[in-house]
Amino acid sequence: MASTTQFLISFPLKPPYLLSYSSPPKPRSINITCCLSIQQARNDQTTSSGSNALNGLRVAFAAGGTGGHIYPAVAIADELKLVNPTSELLFLGRPNSMESTAIPSAHFEFKSIPAVKLVRPFFSLRNLLLPYFLIKSITKCFTLLSKFEPHLVVGTGGYVSFPVCLAALLKGIKVVIQEQNSVPGIANRFLSLFADLVFVAFNSTVQSFPRKEKCVVCGNPVRLSLKTSVSKAVSSLHFFPWLEKMEGSSEEIKVILVLGGSLGANAVNIALLNVYSQLLLEHENWFIIWQTGVESFNEMESLVRSHPRLLLAPFLHSMNMAYAAADLVVSRAGAMTCSEILATGKPSILVD
Repeated sequence: MASTTQFLISFPLKPPYLLSYSSPPKPRSINITCCLSIQQARNDQTTSSGSNALNGLRVAFAAGGTGGHIYPAVAIADELKLVNPTSELLFLGRPNSMESTAIPSAHFEFKSIPAVKLVRPFFSLRNLLLPYFLIKSITKCFTLLSKFEPHLVVGTGGYVSFPVCLAALLKGIKVVIQEQNSVPGIANRFLSLFADLVFVAFNSTVQSFPRKEKCVVCGNPVRLSLKTSVSKAVSSLHFFPWLEKMEGSSEEIKVILVLGGSLGANAVNIALLNVYSQLLLEHENWFIIWQTGVESFNEMESLVRSHPRLLLAPFLHSMNMAYAAADLVVSRAGAMTCSEILATGKPSILVD
């Protein structure tokens, strides 16, 4: 007979049993508890101990496309590993993509799938072969999930998560989804009809889902690395090694962290392109760390002049160092970025 393990998630959460989420401070304390039953194989052992109950837990994550979909999954995986190091975690995403480099950098196993993107408008000729590629992707996901045999699949939205969660539902695997934004996308809106639980960041988001009883308002998960303490001096040297030879204290420098999104936010990039040279000329102790976004990097690199106090990068994998070094963050107002800025307590200028 199959045994049943109760996988408890409580908000606000208390270690060592539970996942951790960051949400804005509220004037009163709200405690929401939900329980998700996970069927385990007959050779799995269950105990009354909370930590032992997670022994042998296998979780697959469907995350990709943008950093806003990737890093919530990484944050959840971080906490699962912290709670129980024996948990087996697998990430599924596209090959030669942002997630194919970001996930291994976070030290998690990654397998590639042929995810297919829905082109807008829906009746575009480019969507004619969508059913074929979707079936092909679901078949690949079904095979990978059959080999890994997860107890739970976590989807964090976007077209990458869609075939993985569909394959999990076809296999009878429990599925939970996490929505970072105030308004959910097409994938999460559809998957919410069949998911066991839907974790959302904002109270208003609940109204966007047809089955509101499944929703749990818990804020956005923040990566464990962003919660570690790193000095400004150490983090500044990480990006500008030549500072070690500079006279005076590195604490005297001012670092501006500019985040153009994981793919590229034109408004932020163009605005900085027009002023970066003047800012560095007028302020000798100012430094700029500029994440252009993957799709905008080549264009920005061709337009920006090299400067010793300017670091230009398509994507920053060591965001803990970047936030630690920053005196000011300039960014588009993405849901995950706002949650991370809140968690790190950095002054910011946000562009909507």
